[in-house]
Formats: sequence, structure tokens, C-alpha cells
Amino acid sequence: MTVHAPLPSTDHVLADVRNHIGHLTLNRPGGLNALTLEMVRSLHQHLQTWAQDPQIKAVVLRGEGPKGFCAGGDIRSLHDSYKAGSDLHERFFVEEYALDLCIHHYRKPVLVIMDGFTLGGGMGLAQGADLRIVTERSRLGMPEVGIGYFPDVGGSYFLSRIPGELGTYLGVSGTQVQAADALYCGLADWYLASDRLSTLDQGLDALNFGSHPLKDLQGLLAKLGTQTLEDAPLARLRPVIDHYFGQPDLPSILEQLRSVRIGDSQQWAHATADLLETRSPLAMAVTLEMLRRGRHRSLEDCFAMELHLDRQWFAHGDIVEGVRALIVDKDKQPRWNPPTLAALSSQRVDQFFEGL
Repeated sequence: MTVHAPLPSTDHVLADVRNHIGHLTLNRPGGLNALTLEMVRSLHQHLQTWAQDPQIKAVVLRGEGPKGFCAGGDIRSLHDSYKAGSDLHERFFVEEYALDLCIHHYRKPVLVIMDGFTLGGGMGLAQGADLRIVTERSRLGMPEVGIGYFPDVGGSYFLSRIPGELGTYLGVSGTQVQAADALYCGLADWYLASDRLSTLDQGLDALNFGSHPLKDLQGLLAKLGTQTLEDAPLARLRPVIDHYFGQPDLPSILEQLRSVRIGDSQQWAHATADLLETRSPLAMAVTLEMLRRGRHRSLEDCFAMELHLDRQWFAHGDIVEGVRALIVDKDKQPRWNPPTLAALSSQRVDQFFEGL
């Protein structure tokens, strides 16, 4: 048996090994388990240590409390660090991306329980896992455009690979989805009712691992859950979304949502146009360009592109104003720069991608 020195544990990441499974629990339920740099480092260290331990057959990732797996990065602390002239925001993204890449490439199966809110950085953790579980409480999304930011942590990779233009719609609008849509979009693999999570834990504690741990875990999930749910709203909207969000640019998308009637989707189209008009024009335009580039890039190249954008975004993007309006002052009146899509030049968008 391999014996390791105890890992630096934090109160905000709980680690436990039971029945050859490493369990990692994000433990900031009061903040919907939003990630700090300390949490990112603790998760990464445990994963790296367990990767080398032949006794560990799989890893399970979850959040404490019923409200959320992880609502993203602790964006308030990054905003405050930038305003104070610190480089915490730069270090945070570099290390968060390294952690997410580690999960994507992990050689042992990773099972993630996306119970409750799974947003932004929470999606970054979850989308690299082999087995992604949702419940009736799950709310998945990349809501960054609402705070003047773009869907990072691999969003340019996993959103751009959702069928048709659904990923474009989710990224540019920041809309959240529930379990049926998560399965339909390929953002989750299994649905389990939340009252069966304790049964899942009992099954994990009693599982006899053979030579294929991933198959052993899939066999357990097959007894408890399902891989499809009826009535995914996005399945019905798919042809409509493919039309509107397949337009060449954002002004065309908005113009079509306002003026082109497809079937009985007019109410949805107008509500979507209204929503887009509350978002940061710059963030939406950069997101659209990033997702279209991401379709043809490898996972590593997508992360590199996002980091390239991140390094410029606090100084030249809309995030500082978005966090001020929605999280700090809470006046919900962000003054986007520019305030409208009509005032946004294509050069301003292209500048972020220069030197890639």
C-alpha cells in the first residue's frame, strides 16, 4: 500500500478516501461553493497525489449542501484584487485552467454530482469528468455575459461542440438549463433523483472494482438513474435556435429575433432579444467570435485562447463594471462600454484575439 504524507487540507475542500475512491467536497455552501485560489490548489494537489496512488480507483467530486455544486469562481475577490493592484486574478485563472485540464486528462474515472447550481467555474470542473450527474435541482449554465465577461474554463471547447447552435445560444445569452436540457445538450450523462444520492453513496462504498473501474461505476449508475429525460425544451427550440444563432454576427441575430417569425416561437424570440439587450455588447461579441473559433481548436488551444482573452479582460473588458453593478453596489445598472451593439466596432472585438 502506498502511504503519502497528509495533504494540505482546507476547510473549504474536504477530502476523504473510502473503498478505493477519493471523495472531494467543495465546502463553501454559504457562497454556493464558489472557488477561491486556495480551493483550486487543494483540489489540484489531491488529484495529482491520487493519480499516483494505485489504491485509488476513481474520484468523486461534489458540493456541500443542496443548493449548488459550484456557482463559479469567487469573482468578487478577483474584482477586489484587481482594484487593489494585485495580480490574484491573473494567478487564479492560470491555476484554475491547469486544474480543469488535469480533470479533462485524468487517467482514473472522475464522477461529478452537479446537484443544484453548476455555473461558470463549476462547469469548468464538471465538463472534464467522465460521469456527469444531474438531479431535478440542477441548474447548469455559463452566465458570464451577464457580468460583462465571457464563458471561460473551457467554454469555448465544450459549448462549441453542442449540436447545432445550442452552445452559441447558451454562451451568448447566459441562459441556464435544467436536467433534461443538460442531457440533451451532452452537458451531463446521467439523471438521478436527488433522493437517490444517498443510495449512490452506499453503492460507491460497496462497489467491487474489477479491471475497468469506469465500467463498474457505469453499472452502478445504470441501476439508479437514466441517460435521457422526456420533454427537453431545447429539443423543441433547436430548429429555431439554429436559425437565429447561426447568423453571421450579433446585430443580425438580434434583428432576426425581432423581425423573423418561425412557427409559434415569436414570444420566445422577443424575450431572448430583450435578454440579449441587457448583456454586455462587448462580452457577447467576443463570446460569439470565441465560440466560432473554438469549434476548430483542440482543448489545449481553447484554454490558451481563453487565457489570452483573460489577460486583457480586466483592463479592457466589461467585467469590473459588471461586478460593480451586480455584486458590489447591486444597483443592477451596469454601464457597458460601449452601451449598445451599434456602437461596438469589429476592431474592438478583433483586438482581443490579436497575437494568438
